[in-house]
Amino acid sequence: MSAFMASATPILLSTWSFGLRGHAAAWPVLEAGGHAVDAVVDACTAIEADPEVDSVGFGGLPDRDGHVTLDACVMRSPASCGSVCCLRQHLHAARIARDIMDSTPHVMLVGEAADAYADAVGEPREDLLSPAAAKAWESWKRDGTDVDQIRDAGRPVDRGGGQLFDGERRWAGHDTIGTLALDAMGVLAGACSTSGSPWKLPGRVGDSPIVGHGLYVDPDIGAVTATGSGELVMGVCGAMLGVEEMRRGAEPTEALLAVLERIKSSYDLEEKHQVGLIALHRDGRIGSAALRDGFKVGITTVDGDEILDPEHVLFPGESE
Repeated sequence: MSAFMASATPILLSTWSFGLRGHAAAWPVLEAGGHAVDAVVDACTAIEADPEVDSVGFGGLPDRDGHVTLDACVMRSPASCGSVCCLRQHLHAARIARDIMDSTPHVMLVGEAADAYADAVGEPREDLLSPAAAKAWESWKRDGTDVDQIRDAGRPVDRGGGQLFDGERRWAGHDTIGTLALDAMGVLAGACSTSGSPWKLPGRVGDSPIVGHGLYVDPDIGAVTATGSGELVMGVCGAMLGVEEMRRGAEPTEALLAVLERIKSSYDLEEKHQVGLIALHRDGRIGSAALRDGFKVGITTVDGDEILDPEHVLFPGESE
């Protein structure tokens, strides 16, 4: 059983500057003494509905065949987590993942069965392809240029706004939304939501909805979530590795650097590869790190909102 703190100072921590848009919806929950899991789901739900964010929810860039598919994960503990993959008819993937966590004995539902479950619990069906995303896909199809989240030119760089690619379809903005929260009762929770790699092979699932890869929460230790090139995170079980490093006594940022070092030793990295990580210890300490420059972190506390550079960059000084 977890030994929660009797009281704590609430914190919201998210990947990328657009995470603060989600914080605007979620902070009132924490400020009123509400639960961390409600806050992280509310944060992701707000981002999912924002058409300006083209890597999450409505506005997310589609797969190779022009279909938007959504993935999400919500977690309170190893015994309390839920995940959904390849939703095609329902927008709020994080909310559905939370319902799977709370209302079923399962962890993950996928594809048509996940959409059917969302129907059964009353989630409305919606068209996920925004006009802007459809236009971007049509342009990509005309050009015939393959864009690969891992290998193509460019990488995610935070210049504000919420767009993933610029007019040349190079990395221009952001990637997956991952949000961690500590509430006033000392309870941790995390959620992440994504539309995945643009122009991906149909059926591709990255790290975001997989427990221990894109998100991991241990209420006795802390929480970690990841963004960037999902396949790099998946091969090292990045989020769980970060939490386990904190379990061994590492400071949050030191724990994240251990994850990045594991990625460095496991792959032939190229300049275009990027991974960003954030960590929230159960005692309120935070950490952040990235492979390369360009990653930003959004934080909200009782003192207000702030956008931060990561505390450590493994390969600093390279051109964005």
